[in-house]
Amino acid sequence: MNTTFVPLIHKSFSSPGLGCVTFGREIDRQTAFALMDYAVENGITFFDTAAAYGDGASEKIIGEWKTDRRPYSDAILIATKILPPYNAGSIEESVNRSLQRLRTDAIDVLYLHRWDAAVEDVAVLGIFNELISAGKIRMLGASNFNAAQLTGAIQLQENNGFDVFTTIQNNNNFAVRDINSQILELCLDHDIKIVTYSPLGAGFLTGKYQKGVEEGTRFSLIKGHQDIYFNDASFQRLNQLQDISARTGYAVPHLALAWALHQPHITSVLIGGRSTEQLQQAFSALDFYDPDVFKA
Repeated sequence: MNTTFVPLIHKSFSSPGLGCVTFGREIDRQTAFALMDYAVENGITFFDTAAAYGDGASEKIIGEWKTDRRPYSDAILIATKILPPYNAGSIEESVNRSLQRLRTDAIDVLYLHRWDAAVEDVAVLGIFNELISAGKIRMLGASNFNAAQLTGAIQLQENNGFDVFTTIQNNNNFAVRDINSQILELCLDHDIKIVTYSPLGAGFLTGKYQKGVEEGTRFSLIKGHQDIYFNDASFQRLNQLQDISARTGYAVPHLALAWALHQPHITSVLIGGRSTEQLQQAFSALDFYDPDVFKA
């Protein structure tokens, strides 16, 4: 069923943005459609997905939604990601498959989903540049790169007259900070847009994993999260949030979202989930500001 949307003027990054990692993996097509409808109705103009999410299911659902919701869906900025190997055959094949699943002629933002040594190869960067020139990619992004990796890639691009990375997407929340001072300085110097994901630490910052990992949760579906968050530093920061929550009366997830959404120089914070209620939490945190709480 079509929904009445408020018309959008042009594609742009919004904060929050909609993270679509759950589509086709944790929520079905109908629920994902409802989530995208709600996002657009509330001013979100930026959706983020990846070829790896649900083994292509997330891209496919977004493509179906785009077709069903036109012309309003054409104003949504959509980012997707491809994984290594980064070589001529695999890059073009991955991009073409994403284009097909997303039902579009051009990918608004294509992220390299993670660093790989192939990024140091001028020929590989040249392939991405050719795809930009051909109109299949509008912007190129780097995801999960550190400052040294991004610096090296940009230098190669500039030395060879290529279009450079225009956006980076890294994990950044109260427990784990992958947007450090070096990344921030580099992005400000090169006018690179910063997108962050996982403001609740895939649920870690709700406190749900303090007593272990239950089946069906994000940490059970993607066990790599446990390696990232199950350490003394992250649990110490969670305890800090819980102490502030106890003193102020604000819920721990609300405080975690508010911290992420109010970080300076961040273009967009991705909010994912399984329900519209989780997006409502983000909107509430975006409107929240208490200097004493942020100082704490």
